[in-house]
Amino acid sequence: MKWFLIAALLTLLPTAALADPCEGRLPARQGESFSGLVRYIGDGDSLCVGPSSDPATWIEVRLSDFDAPELHSPSGRAARDRLSTLARGRTLNCVTVRGRSGRVVVYDRVIAACRLNGRGVGDLLRAAGGREGGN
Repeated sequence: MKWFLIAALLTLLPTAALADPCEGRLPARQGESFSGLVRYIGDGDSLCVGPSSDPATWIEVRLSDFDAPELHSPSGRAARDRLSTLARGRTLNCVTVRGRSGRVVVYDRVIAACRLNGRGVGDLLRAAGGREGGN
């Protein structure tokens, strides 16, 4: 009974929200190139790449060539899993581009066209059955 009460009390304590761990400097100009291993997958069209295991070097990327369903939508988790299967732990080569807003950085992510083994990640996602449908 004692352990049950302790466990119940622990669930009531406030906890910090888990945000993405990507803390690297974002490229600020169109046409900047960067590369690294995919270290983290946020959803079906956002990820973090970095040259080392230190999150302070990870750049958060919003893919410019694929618009995945939102994570909370019915197919959002499948979209995230598809991107993870395709790219996690692999090296991407990326170039920053301007989004619809005309900016390169939007919502603390850099918009970039990324390639895996010379092919666009968006093309690879579509070839793997990914359907676009985000905002």
